[in-house]
Amino acid sequence: MTKAPERPQIATLLESLPYIREFFGKTIVIKYGGSAMVDETLHEAFATDVVLLKYVGINPVIVHGGGPAITQYMERLGLEVQFVQGLRVSDEQTVEVAKMVLVGKVNKDIVLRLNRRGQAAVGLCGDDGSLFQVTKRLLAGDDGKLRDLGFVGAIERVDVDVLNHIAEDYIPVVASVGADAEGRSYNVNADEAAGVVASALGAYKVIFLTDVEGWLADPADPGSLVSETDVEEIRRGIGEGRVAGGMLPKLEACAGAVEQGVGAAHIVDGRVPHSLLLELFTDAGIGTKVRR
Repeated sequence: MTKAPERPQIATLLESLPYIREFFGKTIVIKYGGSAMVDETLHEAFATDVVLLKYVGINPVIVHGGGPAITQYMERLGLEVQFVQGLRVSDEQTVEVAKMVLVGKVNKDIVLRLNRRGQAAVGLCGDDGSLFQVTKRLLAGDDGKLRDLGFVGAIERVDVDVLNHIAEDYIPVVASVGADAEGRSYNVNADEAAGVVASALGAYKVIFLTDVEGWLADPADPGSLVSETDVEEIRRGIGEGRVAGGMLPKLEACAGAVEQGVGAAHIVDGRVPHSLLLELFTDAGIGTKVRR
């Protein structure tokens, strides 16, 4: 009797089984951002992927930004949009707009999409349950002097009990804003927030969905993708000026998370449908992986 050829779909399922076994019961923090947040088809694919992770026994925790939406609303209001080393300069008006957009719109959109796919999600921000304790972040310039970017915050503490309690039954969806001990609100870079949350939870992995293929050794050469690297190489690249713009906070977050015990960090092209599943459940993977 002639054996029927193995269908590509079956081969893909079989390929994913060892990874499902490896990740079962593990926490994976997913930073959701970039083009995946503005394209309707990618929105739907992302929600489907996250629900699938929950159904196969993985504990996904989503941390999101919303840079394009914030910029769009700021421009409508005639507010200046300014970035320094990938961080948004934030005065009081900027923080107010960021909080309104991230918490009131983007967060709820993500929650509703997950709910519609049969998996209950709960939206949070750094204020809820005092999830984040934030302090003002000062940025070191090329001249060594510290620059004040306004109400840009750095997370000093994450109350993991809040996240763990919710994650038992729901998918936590966290907006990257928070407040200091005096109640002043701060805009927090979502990449940094995802890395800190992953470290605090002792996550197995942290995945950054963004709008580039990964870390390019030469930003002008799409063929220079660094498929795998380590913290030492990242630090060297930053020191040599080979990392700039929005990739800088991403690689810094990857390095910080891995140094704090997260198993691995991944930068993945969110413009590719189901890129989350491709990175986690296939042998080839996509994007850049950061190991210890």
